[in-house]
Amino acid sequence: MPSLNHEKSLWQQGFLRVVGVDEVGMAALAGPVVAAACLVTPDVKLIRSVRDSKILTRLQREALVPQIRARVVAVGVGAASVAEIDRLNIYHASHVAMQRALRQIGEYDWVLVDGRRIVDPMFEPGRHTEIVKGDLKSFAIAAASIIAKVTRDKLMAALATKYPGYGWEHNCGYPTIDHRTALRALGVTPLHRSDFGTVRMLKLGEQLHLIAGLSPT
Repeated sequence: MPSLNHEKSLWQQGFLRVVGVDEVGMAALAGPVVAAACLVTPDVKLIRSVRDSKILTRLQREALVPQIRARVVAVGVGAASVAEIDRLNIYHASHVAMQRALRQIGEYDWVLVDGRRIVDPMFEPGRHTEIVKGDLKSFAIAAASIIAKVTRDKLMAALATKYPGYGWEHNCGYPTIDHRTALRALGVTPLHRSDFGTVRMLKLGEQLHLIAGLSPT
């Protein structure tokens, strides 16, 4: 269960405004990557049911969102578009989304980030700590993971009405069997990430088909 141990360690060092940050959608074939940030201070009270968003049901996550917003000092949400993912790559685009979420927070002293070591100038050295599987260990990160997941799931469900048939309302753009099958049957949409394997191969196939159709017989 996530605790406040990492946060307490920073509070004891004088870093009283600690932010947990997490992202959702890194491995999806379609849609933006979304990040959330949650600011906690020493008077925060733990929500015992907060966990890594991936091990909670949709209803559990949605029920926790108003509780989290009521307990933490501030919440920020940011996203990086498919165009940005294609241009920057998913690693850097996820950091863009995180920075956008952090900018909504306001002033803070330290950031706890879910994941491995960050080598990116967007993250100022000396003001953040990476925690592997942080959403299992830090309350602030776990809370952020829930906010990010609920936000992105709702966004993908809304986008599914614009691009029906891909199952985004339940697979959220991830490479499930039904999504891959729909990609082959319906083709690639503007919201599919060009640099991801399945999408890249399908786009290459479309280009080769077009070239073959234009070639003289």
